[in-house]
Amino acid sequence: MHIRQLPPVVVNRIAAGEVVERPAAAVKELIENSIDAGATRIEVTLRDGGQSLIAVTDDGFGMDRDELSLAVERHCTSKLPDDDLLTIEHLGFRGEALPSIGAVSRLSITSRKRGADEAWSISVEGGEKSKVMPAALSNGTRIEVRDLFYATPARLKFLKTVRSERDAVVDTVKRLAMAYPGIAFTVTGDEDRALLRLNPVESDLAGSDARRMRLAAVLGREFGDNALTITAQREDFRLTGLAGLPTFNRATSRDQYLFVNGRPVRDKLLVGAVRGAYQDFLARDRHPMVVLFLDGPAESIDVNVHPAKAEVRFRDSNLVRGLIVVALRQALAAAGHRASTTVAEATLAAFRPGGGSYTSYAYPDSPSRGLADEAAYYQAPFGQAPLGMHAPTMDFAAPATRPASDIAPDTTRFPLGAAVAQVHETYVVAQTADGIVIVDQHAAHERLVYERMKEALSSTGVKRQILLLPEVVELDEGGIARLLARTDELTELGLVIEAFGPGAVVVREVPALLGEIDAAGLVRDLADELAELGNALSLKEKLETVCGTLACHGSVRAGRRLLPEEMNALLRQMEATPYSGQCNHGRPTYVELRLEDIEKLFGRR
Repeated sequence: MHIRQLPPVVVNRIAAGEVVERPAAAVKELIENSIDAGATRIEVTLRDGGQSLIAVTDDGFGMDRDELSLAVERHCTSKLPDDDLLTIEHLGFRGEALPSIGAVSRLSITSRKRGADEAWSISVEGGEKSKVMPAALSNGTRIEVRDLFYATPARLKFLKTVRSERDAVVDTVKRLAMAYPGIAFTVTGDEDRALLRLNPVESDLAGSDARRMRLAAVLGREFGDNALTITAQREDFRLTGLAGLPTFNRATSRDQYLFVNGRPVRDKLLVGAVRGAYQDFLARDRHPMVVLFLDGPAESIDVNVHPAKAEVRFRDSNLVRGLIVVALRQALAAAGHRASTTVAEATLAAFRPGGGSYTSYAYPDSPSRGLADEAAYYQAPFGQAPLGMHAPTMDFAAPATRPASDIAPDTTRFPLGAAVAQVHETYVVAQTADGIVIVDQHAAHERLVYERMKEALSSTGVKRQILLLPEVVELDEGGIARLLARTDELTELGLVIEAFGPGAVVVREVPALLGEIDAAGLVRDLADELAELGNALSLKEKLETVCGTLACHGSVRAGRRLLPEEMNALLRQMEATPYSGQCNHGRPTYVELRLEDIEKLFGRR
């Protein structure tokens, strides 16, 4: 067996396997070329999900006869003027897309250079290039890819259904459209059915406004109404975009879109940073919706690490990760107790006949919490401590309703209003200036206790309370071993446990701010949590999980009656506590119903 150089056609087909693994990949490469060519209108036509035909037409700069001939040769590009692979300022730069596509399909390109009197055409079939011929085209470039992978039929077996390939193409176009709101995009499928139509956003809009409009058009108005604006800078890197409220979450991370210098990427570093930023607010199986645009100096970003340019590498990855995490957390903190509009909309929809669909409406920004310093007035008088410090041992009965005359007129000026009732010993109903608020007392208090625990850990440490009668908890040997291996860390969190003979541990101290709790249930839950966390990370590194378990056990339970003063104390503390619009698992802590929407239910509007 001797070494030999492969024929150019085989080399191109190998490159095609790296660059073009399905129709969506071919569409991505062609649209990126159109964007680099200054197009303001890009039209994509598909037949059979892109297998029979992919046609991409744009109104860009176009190519002349000589450029067209070079465009289908390997490693020919106009996007590296100085041959500097460290300073790449275009989406396409490898010069492999067109020859790679031409090696596995029947490719034809017709182009007319801007200002030229004539257009030219060239075709490549299975890697064989034709002569450049005169053609008819008003402006820009039209590329047709027919019978994709006919020259490599083995790859056809790896294609999915027509519908799956079609949807992948539409998703690819959407991703590119998010980053370029000034460009019009159209995708047409079989029987000339419009699959996507996005008009260009007005050029006089500011950058963030234009992107918000385009993102709302792509992802739906609900996302625009329930997203926080992200703007942050660290050294030469700038981060912008929109991040969904924690209560506006999804079952997968599919709706997380990340762009680096206008290039859509799937980068593990960025995905991990988003996950870290939301770790305090979502359950493990829920994911936020985010669209983030990271812009930085080209010399600090290596986009040449993946044939399809889907991954990037940063010179200082810690700087980038820190920028994303801090920016997202600051935006979530600034949102205060705000929850997604879909919570209220779903509630209203349940009241309508049939309980069907509902229409989105704009949720106002969280009102100023300037009145929060007055909350001390409502901090449970008669010698009781504020909620969150400990749960009163007495069982109070809240009135079923309160006359309007009993509501202090200034309390409705608070964002969450004044408590008027407790329903089913679980939900607090409050009256605001223009509607009502329904609060899940356990979920809300769980968030408050959790934030207090984090604050205590970062400052003075968690204070402990000695149990008058230590509680013995029976566990399996594995659970006992996991708990005893972490006793020092648990002590820092305010929980003191010791071995107590075979098959049991004894709880001697608990976090003081949890008050009266089910110590046995808490210890069993922690043993289960430790089994999932494993030994690779410390409890401090998994603080959100452990503190969340502690907070859940120390919160006001559903079924506990509250005094009016306690209910108002809960509302005031929610207004003064960041992230209080959702519990530690991403569920809403309250629902706000506007009076005008309630009136519509009863035909008053």
